Amino acid sequence: MARRRIPSEVGSAALQEVADGRASRNELAAAVRYCLEELAERAPGNSVEVRVPPFGVTQCVAGPRHTRGTPPNVVETDAATWLALVTGGLTWAEAQAAGKVAASGQRADLSAWLPLFSRHSAPGAGGPR
Repeated sequence: MARRRIPSEVGSAALQEVADGRASRNELAAAVRYCLEELAERAPGNSVEVRVPPFGVTQCVAGPRHTRGTPPNVVETDAATWLALVTGGLTWAEAQAAGKVAASGQRADLSAWLPLFSRHSAPGAGGPR
């Protein structure tokens, strides 16, 4: 289980600010990190590294643990795409087809875990699905 650094109330509030188009850079960073923590909680493991520069990175998904060098399973995207993926505004397939997410390795498909929050239970409207 991943250690929570951003309390749910803070992360949900930051996600709501992003959804409302009022997020500061600090709130954007909090929203991204909160969602990375949520992914690590729901898909525990160390076989996939998810990167959302410059705001955060996490390891998740069960499988062989990676310890040195570039991981064999890497997902990288920008903050806007990441938040669209985790809130259901964009599907994994749509993001890949549009070239908005780079995923390498056999375990790098996160579609089984996304979205983390449904549109009907977006932050501020009831929490995670």
